[in-house]
Amino acid sequence: MFPRRFLYVCGGLLCWVLLVRPLAAADLAMPEKEVGEVVARAIDRKDCPGAVVLALQGDKVLFKRAYGARSLQPIQTSMTPDVIFDMASLTKPIATATSIMILLDEGKLQVADPVVKYWPEFGKNGKDKITIEQLLLHVSGLIPDNPVRDFADGKARAMERMCDLELKSKPGERFAYSDVGFMVLGELVERISGQPLNVFAAERIFKPLGMKDSGFLPLAGPSPKPVERIAPTAKRTDSDDVWIVGEVHDPRSYALGGVAGHAGLFSTADDLARYARMICNGGELDGKRILSAETVRLMATPRTVPFAKGPDGMKTDGLRAYGWDVDTNYSSNRGSVFPVGTTFGHTGFTGTSIWIDPASKSAVIFLSNRVHPQGLPVINRLRGQVATLLASALLGVAPPAGAMAAPGTGPTVVPGIDILEREKFERLRGKKIGLVTNHSGVDRDGKATIDLLNKAPDVKLVALFSPEHGIRGAVDARVNDSKDEKTGLPIFSLYGKRRKPDAETLKGIDTLVYDIQDAGVRYYTYSSTLGGVLEAAAESTKNGQPIKVFVLDRPNPIGGVAVEGPALTEKESFVGFHKTMPIRHGLTLGEMALFFNKERNINADLEVVRMEGWKRGELYDQTGLTWINPSPNLRTLEQALLYPGIGILEYTNLSVGRGTDRPFEWIGAPWIDGRKLADAMRKQDLPGVRFVPVRLTPASSVHAGKLCGGVQIFVDDWSRLEPVRVGVALAEELHKLYPEDWKMERYLGLLGNKSAFDGIKAGKPWRQVEHDWMPGVEAYLQKRKPYLIYPE
Repeated sequence: MFPRRFLYVCGGLLCWVLLVRPLAAADLAMPEKEVGEVVARAIDRKDCPGAVVLALQGDKVLFKRAYGARSLQPIQTSMTPDVIFDMASLTKPIATATSIMILLDEGKLQVADPVVKYWPEFGKNGKDKITIEQLLLHVSGLIPDNPVRDFADGKARAMERMCDLELKSKPGERFAYSDVGFMVLGELVERISGQPLNVFAAERIFKPLGMKDSGFLPLAGPSPKPVERIAPTAKRTDSDDVWIVGEVHDPRSYALGGVAGHAGLFSTADDLARYARMICNGGELDGKRILSAETVRLMATPRTVPFAKGPDGMKTDGLRAYGWDVDTNYSSNRGSVFPVGTTFGHTGFTGTSIWIDPASKSAVIFLSNRVHPQGLPVINRLRGQVATLLASALLGVAPPAGAMAAPGTGPTVVPGIDILEREKFERLRGKKIGLVTNHSGVDRDGKATIDLLNKAPDVKLVALFSPEHGIRGAVDARVNDSKDEKTGLPIFSLYGKRRKPDAETLKGIDTLVYDIQDAGVRYYTYSSTLGGVLEAAAESTKNGQPIKVFVLDRPNPIGGVAVEGPALTEKESFVGFHKTMPIRHGLTLGEMALFFNKERNINADLEVVRMEGWKRGELYDQTGLTWINPSPNLRTLEQALLYPGIGILEYTNLSVGRGTDRPFEWIGAPWIDGRKLADAMRKQDLPGVRFVPVRLTPASSVHAGKLCGGVQIFVDDWSRLEPVRVGVALAEELHKLYPEDWKMERYLGLLGNKSAFDGIKAGKPWRQVEHDWMPGVEAYLQKRKPYLIYPE
């Protein structure tokens, strides 16, 4: 599936519902109560401050509601149906692709034209073969985003740097969602038409359609929009107290003056409804023709694109239209200008989306400013539920069974080892295996990967390798080499005298298999062990002993969507294997293997055995898999969820609950007054958690045998918990309350970011510290995109 594919969380709804003939608009009953309930729950979860939802069929708007707040900070204001939103990536189809289609209609370009026909300087580094069509379909070979610093010296210099970019793949070879590609298209609109994109789109799309509140730069021009009607987003990263209102949230578009082909459009639900009606009417609305019917059909026609070779070599194809995500089915569509069964739409980073079904002349529009007031909450679940309810109503059918269920209530997750087992270990046939595993390496029925490979046909298990905590996951110290009692195989420790396999331990091995359950945190050492395994395999290959690595993938137990904490900037180590990675990284170990292998230029012969059934937004309790403690002090999912924040404190002179029955749910020290600390933490107003003073005596580790004051952290709502914020807020209060007692120098060790450490030490509020590290998180989010295997 595509990284931003519209409505993929609906589980095939669009294909299913279009098999049924829609009822007449007059017969439709709109699910006002149900939509209100799902939006209210999302607002309570802080997925977004509010939303505007609209549904139409034909020329009638059948549903339009505003929910929640337009802004929460610096003051709270109510959402209204006429609020103007930053459309983010909806700019791509509605402004940029539509402008390209208008120029096509006028004969001023052909989609098969190379970009260099209109922009000769762009053809450097093999880009001379890129066509306009490849840009529209995101198969140009261009990178998703180039660095923000490329835009620091004005538009002209930014375009020169775009010309200097190198390709990530050959044009047409691979789908890769690219903002850069649509920036190029925006530049082409200007070069071909002689007008900047914002002017061309205003004169040729928005004004003729009566989209009176749509356009770029809403605060500028002859009819600026009232700022009180515009939904704010976050704070600009270079400002302490200025909210983004009426300026584009996207940093690259902002650096280009607010006009770019990938982002910068502002609009309302009513205006988008007029655009959707124009598309459904074959390019015309109220006597004004924007596009010819044939060009609208061409724009919406699904085309197979090679989402083909992903970073792990797995081949899948997908569908795109010119500027749109698409879905298709095989229902009859006689009398329409559109291809059979086509539905299409797009989403925007700020929390916007549109879905259009031209066969029934229906559309669903969802607008929110989910990035306000700060953070990156998950919005896809809400968008999907709203679209499911309204699309079902528009098409006169009941929502599919389970469509409104929470994530994880569908098919259970099938880990990589179960995939191998189902395939009768065909991928490993004839191989001599070194297995890197521990007690967490088991299939769905609890059978150990060690035993399964030892009995696999035509597979020779030569040796075992164990990570920190040993092969049984029970040791909280350095681990020595040993022998497996059941199989008699040698166990080579990777947490003792060596940290990765060496030539001696790799004798007689041509394949390394890695099967361990990770915790989803940068400083959890299983990922460093994985990196060492990849390095060892690559080094052995260079030395004439080719070794392939298979990673048997498992879920990230704390989810693959949320990314939190500062990027690692300090020296790489066994608790920080790769710089630029935040504390909560949001990757599975299979995805991390792909990331390490490419980003670190390890270039091992790597294959990830993918899971089936896992969605990025799922926590471990939603997978159907049995919980196994990945290490001795992560005994519950709640402890694992708190670990990214509380674990950071561990190197200092605090107990984080080791030696108690509440590891990572409690922190304490002899000099802490639990009531004072709990009171201070309550004032931080952190979502999903409570702090209760509790005195404990750890039996081991820091402050063993000493009665300690402290606080227990109760998690009331896993969906709202932001553990790194909890940990950094605790650091802020500890430094305030106990500047002499809390020895915070070693806090840098796992925090891994000197700027963040210095900010806390200087007394900055944690929110400011977080604000300062967000550019690093955003850069990481862009960098990890090519390695994501699983959908949200």
